[in-house]
Amino acid sequence: MATTARPPLDARPPWVVVINAASGRQEGEAIAGLIRDALTEAGIQGSIRLVSHAEEIPGIAEQAARQARERRGILVGVGGDGTLSAVAAAAVRAGAAFSAVPGGTFNYFGRSHGFPEEPLAAVHSVLQGELRPIQVGQVNGHIFLVNASFGLYPQLLEDREAFKQQWGRSRPAAWGAALLTLLGQHRLHRLHLKVGDQEQVMLASTVFVGNNRLQLEHIGLPEASVVDEGQLLGLILRPMGRLGLVRLAVQGALGRLGGADEVERVVFRHLTVAPGGWWRRRTVRVAMDGEQFRMRSPLVFDVSPTPLWLLAPGRPMEVVHP
Repeated sequence: MATTARPPLDARPPWVVVINAASGRQEGEAIAGLIRDALTEAGIQGSIRLVSHAEEIPGIAEQAARQARERRGILVGVGGDGTLSAVAAAAVRAGAAFSAVPGGTFNYFGRSHGFPEEPLAAVHSVLQGELRPIQVGQVNGHIFLVNASFGLYPQLLEDREAFKQQWGRSRPAAWGAALLTLLGQHRLHRLHLKVGDQEQVMLASTVFVGNNRLQLEHIGLPEASVVDEGQLLGLILRPMGRLGLVRLAVQGALGRLGGADEVERVVFRHLTVAPGGWWRRRTVRVAMDGEQFRMRSPLVFDVSPTPLWLLAPGRPMEVVHP
């Protein structure tokens, strides 16, 4: 059962590592070897799980999180934001300490918490890190680290993944895929939204909820700091044509989305979205940290009452004994 209490750690806490090797077994084994060597040099025990199929990560992460908690150690995720989100969610549920060796295309989570992009440097930064609680978001109880969305954005992610298979993983390739998606056909959704006591009905193509200040600042939103103040930021895209969507994407890429009249911004701790109305009960596609899921509506976006205890670069780690 998840807890808000700080996880107990041994003086030299062992590492339980989950590596996403789905995009390259050889690269995964190289990172595993690098971590083993660093832990041996530091005199720290380690247990490493190399996962070759992405769909297996949540289940393996749950087992690893329980082991980390029982051993008063650290659960470490290795991979992009989607992998880190799945492993971090397991850590929250188990009440385990979490850390990361980040990778991926945009790497918003790792960069926002000061992790170096080079793997060996990231490992050493964790060895000298500090443990602190950080905010995570939820959709219908499912945890996300960076963002969650409904509508056009999940389609964009699906097209981006197909684009990567042909052109490789890079930020220019991701933007190219986004452009092609925005020039395609889009569905509008009649949404019933509720924030606190306020309700409204509107047509929109996308609901995007951000929990990462760095990402929100990069696209130019002045409210980005609310995620450091215990809240989330919702973006609702009003109906517009294809060229309008492309213009909006360019504004975001240039860090100027804050001036877009077509985007309604909502600061909240609890937002309910019912596609089609409160009386409709159906499954919809939701994207969380770059991965897609099917969920029952209405969708409830909120701040998790349980924080993620993150071991991140900073001062030497403070050890807590129960």
